[in-house]
This record gives sequence, C-alpha cells and structure tokens, in this order.
Amino acid sequence: MNNITCIITDDEPFARKGLHGYVEKIGFLDLKGVCEDAIQLSNLMQQQPVDLLFLDIQMPHITGIEFIKALSKPPKVIFTTAFEQYALQGFELDVIDYLLKPISYERFLKAAWKARDYFALREEKSNSPIPYFFAKSNGKLEKIIFDEILFIEGMENYAAIYLENKKIIIHTTIKALFEKLPSGQFIQTHKSYIAAINKVNSIEGNTLHIQKHQVPISKYMREEVLGQIVK
Repeated sequence: MNNITCIITDDEPFARKGLHGYVEKIGFLDLKGVCEDAIQLSNLMQQQPVDLLFLDIQMPHITGIEFIKALSKPPKVIFTTAFEQYALQGFELDVIDYLLKPISYERFLKAAWKARDYFALREEKSNSPIPYFFAKSNGKLEKIIFDEILFIEGMENYAAIYLENKKIIIHTTIKALFEKLPSGQFIQTHKSYIAAINKVNSIEGNTLHIQKHQVPISKYMREEVLGQIVK
C-alpha cells in the first residue's frame, strides 16, 4: 500500500517538535505539514488533502473535536491531548487512537501501526471484486450472486442461470456472460454450458453432475475441464 499522508496540528511548540520527530522515524508516514491551530489546518487541507491527522483537542479558536465535527468528510484522526476526559467524545467520532501526553515513542508507534492496519484493510476491501451482478429478467433487475450459481445454459441470445433455489433467464450470449464471471470460479464445459467448479458433485463420462442436474462436457474441452476440476 502507499504511504499514509498526514498533518500534525498542536498549539504547543514542544509537542509539535516531538510529534514531528516521531513521524520522521516511521517510514510509512508521509508528513505534509505542521500546524499551530485548526485555522491553519483548514487552510492547509484545502491545498493538501491527507489521509490522517495527528490532532490536539484543546486549541485556540476551535477545538480539535469541533473541527472534526464541522467537516463533511474528515480524514481519519489520532487525537494527541493532555486531557483524558475527551476520550469518549473522541472515540464516538470513530478516531483511530487517542494518545495522552506526554506521548512515548512506543505508544505513538502503536497508534501509527493501527492506522496502517486500518488503511491496508480499507484498500483490500476496495480492491475486492463485487460478488454479484444485476441482470434484467421478466422486466425487472435480478441480483445474481456468483456463489449461488450452479451452472449456466446458453440458448442463442438468451442464457438460463441455474441457481441453488431458482432459474433466471436473461437476454445475453453465453460468451458475454462468461466474461462477467470471476476467473477461476467457473469453467466453460461446452459451447452452450458454463459450470461452477466448486458445485460439481461428480463426473461420469462426458457429464458433470451438479445436484440433480447434468451438464455436458464437449469432447474437445474434456481435457481442459478435467484439468481444472480434478486437482
């Protein structure tokens, strides 16, 4: 994953210097600025959006909590404060961590790793393929979940999708439908059939048995089909 861009905001010069030093020791943090208060922070964020804020709570003009509440889409936050009583409010804002001053490097590093884990998981989820698609059938859009598909039968410009509890007929070619399916989960067994690999119960000659259904295997595709199903 990419480095986590961040900004430090604290009205105490000593605290800013300490946090700056900590950030520089951590390779996956990319510091984009250091601010004295929320007004400076607001101006900087308009020029430089970031992933993460190291944010003090008690500051002049507007507190860190008030600042976050005022944003429609705030970055993730790690609060850095001398006041324990704001912890509940902080976590109600879904902050990553709440650091009480004086902050040790060990405690700061633990918070930084929590941030890294959060962004890594978010990136993983965003890269995950959607496990379904919508297709028009009988005048309405049907949600078809890949894991529920048993097999598909092509019929010229239509395709019958056999699911675990029903059959849906949609207007498409089997070739176009096969391109929508996740690779490695389905195999074309015949010019008119696609089968879900993990739904195959048994193989008999040139036939796949999937629950009560029989799906033909083309003699030209038999070797490839068996190679993908029989591990």
